[in-house]
Amino acid sequence: MQPVLAVWLALSLLAGTGAQDMCGEPSTRSISAPQLSPEERLSPHMPESLRCDACHAIAFQIEEQLRRAEGKVGRKALSESDYVEVLERSCSQGWESYGVQELDGEKRLAGPGLPRQEPMTVMVTGGPWPGRLSKMCHGYVGEQGEAQIYGAHRRGPAALRELLCHGDKGPCAGGKAGGPSPPKALQNEL
Repeated sequence: MQPVLAVWLALSLLAGTGAQDMCGEPSTRSISAPQLSPEERLSPHMPESLRCDACHAIAFQIEEQLRRAEGKVGRKALSESDYVEVLERSCSQGWESYGVQELDGEKRLAGPGLPRQEPMTVMVTGGPWPGRLSKMCHGYVGEQGEAQIYGAHRRGPAALRELLCHGDKGPCAGGKAGGPSPPKALQNEL
């Protein structure tokens, strides 16, 4: 009887039934999915507002894949052919564990390696998100090159994030995260 009671109590707490607030009133929560704009639902490209989060997810996945590969071969550095293969595999993975959550009225990408994930929110996964992350990952590898990415990985996770996300052209660079850059001052004409 006690195991059945324990299971019922655990299930009712998880489902929210039987839970009561301090005054004895039933406690209810309403959680809705983020409302996605047409660009967020339909564009083949990652929306500008989510590119910084996407870059951090990509850097995290690349770092994890390279770290695992180095651990498997039992030596510190991978050969060029090995790290090229790992980077290709990193970018071609499924990315299904990533999606969008709305936190404090702001849409954020959520998944492994990303901060600010709330357990009591709805995360929209699948759809265009895996393809967008894969496309961005391949773009970074093409722009930066495998050797430069692997070199940054060897210097540490912060160096890889700096290379991909925070450099002059990175999606997390100072002026981009806060919206459009301020207009240029007009020069006086003589």
